[in-house]
Amino acid sequence: MGRRSIKEDKNIYQQLREAQGYSRAKASEELKHISDSRLVRIESGEMVPYPEEIITMAEVYGEPNLPNIYCANDCPLGQAFVSQVEVKDLPVITLEMLNLLNRLTKQKDRLIEITVDGEITPDEMNDFKNIKKDLEQMSMAIDSMQLWLDNMIADGKIAKDALD
Repeated sequence: MGRRSIKEDKNIYQQLREAQGYSRAKASEELKHISDSRLVRIESGEMVPYPEEIITMAEVYGEPNLPNIYCANDCPLGQAFVSQVEVKDLPVITLEMLNLLNRLTKQKDRLIEITVDGEITPDEMNDFKNIKKDLEQMSMAIDSMQLWLDNMIADGKIAKDALD
């Protein structure tokens, strides 16, 4: 095994590799199509990995959230449109979802009133923005639930085929 890095500001790619106990050479071998020298440049921040490399890293390093982290932080397109999903415990996710479902149930009739005529008038805009914000939060809660599930599968706590 190679020397252990003492660098303090390690990026996520180096942190995940080291968490697996892999040297760069061993990681490169496991990652198949990522050379040792390319891995050095990715981990030093000189180079942004390709999406297919991120998928492979997520699988090899056992980190299902890596594609979301990449999209939210490193991918120029993702930075504009993707929010980073927080890793949370199932009870927290469930309570957030139930709270949002209750709010959205109360807002359902108002959303119908706002949209029935096909336009949003200035007096409807604040209510519409609030509903949109709650829908975005629900989307994040759903993503968080999916991440929790992916982590449980990656950790072997839930069998992937049990969900089919």
